[in-house]
Amino acid sequence: MLVVALTGGIGSGKTTACRLFESLGAPVIDADEIARLLVRPGEPALNQIATQFGQTVLTAEGHLDRPKLRQLIFNNEENKAQLESILHPRIRQEMTRQIAALDSAYCIVAIPLLVETGQMEIADRILVIDTPESEQLKRVTARDNQSEKEVEAIISAQASRAARLKVADDIIQNDGGLEHLRQQVEALHQQYLSESAI
Repeated sequence: MLVVALTGGIGSGKTTACRLFESLGAPVIDADEIARLLVRPGEPALNQIATQFGQTVLTAEGHLDRPKLRQLIFNNEENKAQLESILHPRIRQEMTRQIAALDSAYCIVAIPLLVETGQMEIADRILVIDTPESEQLKRVTARDNQSEKEVEAIISAQASRAARLKVADDIIQNDGGLEHLRQQVEALHQQYLSESAI
């Protein structure tokens, strides 16, 4: 089975592209979704995060207080590295397990921080959803109700466009409308089906 890692910066359209691939019958494994499941109450990863960063990262109901944790790791490389050492091996293990359980021509593995975490070898091909920074800013400020300054800080903390494009086997230019994106996804779907049949 062909494994395609899909990545891109914040607001590039990764989620929409994944939905389009799913609508064509391609299984999608989402690293962010796995991460959310790993930090549910009672999960070992959440207990380890609370031990590492203190009970203040939990809500009164015992859920992860994401904004609080984000404050602790943003611009703090040591805290960020500690959080990644707890989550990344577990996410990778679960992605590998889900890939092994599939029976399809190809699958999409959505890994937003693919370049930052150096997980390129998990996939046969790397697909980058590329969007101009101005478009990312516009989309994320509208979607997440954040200021341009906040979004710019997130973009600068992520891998650069150039770094992502450098590792790309395939690129979707998501600078048009939904139909433009759909056409590119459909073309790649056909390409991946034919490649997996070789």
